[in-house]
Amino acid sequence: MISPLAYIHPEAKIGDNVEIGPFVFVDKNVVIGNNNKIMPHATILDGSRIGNGNTIFPNAVIGAIPQDLKFRGEETTAEIGDNNVIRENVTINRGTAAKGRTVVGNNNLLMEGVHVAHDAIIGNGCIIGNATKMAGEIIIDDNAVISASVLMHQFCQVGGYVMIQGGSRVNKDIPPYITAGREPLVYSGINIIGLRRRGFSSETIEQIHNAYRIIYQGGLNISDALKKIEEEIEKTPEIEYILDFIRRSERGIIK
Repeated sequence: MISPLAYIHPEAKIGDNVEIGPFVFVDKNVVIGNNNKIMPHATILDGSRIGNGNTIFPNAVIGAIPQDLKFRGEETTAEIGDNNVIRENVTINRGTAAKGRTVVGNNNLLMEGVHVAHDAIIGNGCIIGNATKMAGEIIIDDNAVISASVLMHQFCQVGGYVMIQGGSRVNKDIPPYITAGREPLVYSGINIIGLRRRGFSSETIEQIHNAYRIIYQGGLNISDALKKIEEEIEKTPEIEYILDFIRRSERGIIK
């Protein structure tokens, strides 16, 4: 299942039932798990670690060195989990000394032209739209949906179950369970449709909605809003996630 027109470095480790098309380049210091399909002209470079059951489309490049001037050739990795779909022209750079690795989790869809920069961490079950560009050390939590042509500033974090409008510029953190849109990017309500599709109960959705009413419509500063949420809303895992995310935010959350 490996085309004779592909180049596989003799030190690369290839699992079982892996399909590798013509003109694929697989470098040294690469590990590819089982049941992967790598289509023609894909490039898998030094430091790539690819799990099981992934589909990598033509002209994707995984493991290229970071586009970061502080990179000095240190040994780092680009780690891809299981069952991801990585479409045409996606680029996933490996890490720098900052974190040592770039990570894409499991069951993600990265559409055409997505860029994942050095030391970024993408969770599980995310959908990243065409031509979205993510700068270094961003974090995207599980089940986020980021539409096409979104530009993400370095160090930004996106919470789980978020929906971000296409064409947005993200320069602050986006807390979980919400939709974000307009220009400049602002809170646009909670992601009700996404939460229902993921099986959240009406009661849980209402609690999330009440928390964000306090944060965005209560006329309080963030510190007082979080305190009020703790006093008035039951501490479910979802509410604790919101509180913890906002308290950990270094760039501040969108308005």
